Amino acid sequence: MTRLAIYLQDAHSIDEAIEYTKHAESSGFEAVWQADSRLVRDAVVPMAAFAAKTEKIKIGSGVVDCWTRNPARLASTFSTLDDLAPGRIILGIGAWWDPLASKVGIDRKKPLTVMREVVTSVRALLADETVTFSGDFVELDGVELDYVYQERRPKEVPIYIGATGMKMMELSGEIADGVVLNYLVSPEYNKRAMEHLEIGASKAGRSIDEIDRPQLVVCSLAENRKEALDAARLMVTQYLGQQPHIMKASGVPEELLEEIGQVLTWPATHEQVEAASKLVPDEVVQMICAAGTPDEVREKVAQYIEDGCTCPILYPLGPDVRLMIDTFSGWSHE
Repeated sequence: MTRLAIYLQDAHSIDEAIEYTKHAESSGFEAVWQADSRLVRDAVVPMAAFAAKTEKIKIGSGVVDCWTRNPARLASTFSTLDDLAPGRIILGIGAWWDPLASKVGIDRKKPLTVMREVVTSVRALLADETVTFSGDFVELDGVELDYVYQERRPKEVPIYIGATGMKMMELSGEIADGVVLNYLVSPEYNKRAMEHLEIGASKAGRSIDEIDRPQLVVCSLAENRKEALDAARLMVTQYLGQQPHIMKASGVPEELLEEIGQVLTWPATHEQVEAASKLVPDEVVQMICAAGTPDEVREKVAQYIEDGCTCPILYPLGPDVRLMIDTFSGWSHE
């Protein structure tokens, strides 16, 4: 069976998300990924809930940012999650985005340097090392996860970088256990991403095949094709209008991006998103999403796999999340 995962943000209550995660687990899905979604939902709390209510599905942060959690606290948080679900936790970490970051006082200068420092120091802490590190962003002086009452042991928490730009892709190939490929991009983007992952991997003397490459895929299906496309259109509009890194990578025509950008930024009301969505045609939705009938959705997901994705992380947008899970349950991509 093809490796599959599900992605959850803030569209459902945590109780509902737990039930979807349990259904995905029983349907053979490998993992559930939970985002720090804008300033709505923290990733760690629902991750803990999923870990407590499941037995074998892996649980990843898709993603937390590298700026707002001190690396020592980040390591202790994911060490604690591993205590709850040993061997099932994945730390996915990204460089966040503006204007949200700047609005809360984060200056995202030197994101590649910061990411390297955070990944290096957090990995060492999780490996039960005592860490002294003096960098541009990370300052640690003889720091360790100071277990007092529990057994000291390295924590098996792989670190994946959520990369969109090609320089971050190269860094991921060099230092990460995996890369979380972004959503709302065309398969052509994937081909370029694979080239840059290979460049980074070669710096570390390894192959791209040693780097796991799960990918977020917006997945909208419904019994009514128009309903599926309209649900995806709202999502497409919001992210193309608010997140420049996705906008740049999407492959959407520049003129359309400019039109959307004039109508929409962050924050935005639902009414503003709806108004801007009228600018986005069906063909753009289907270029960067898996949206439409079940056959259309499976075909698009297969295309991302062919272009380098190792495990689609399906982001359900349609009204029936269980339908999406069931559509892929037992699916094998040939």
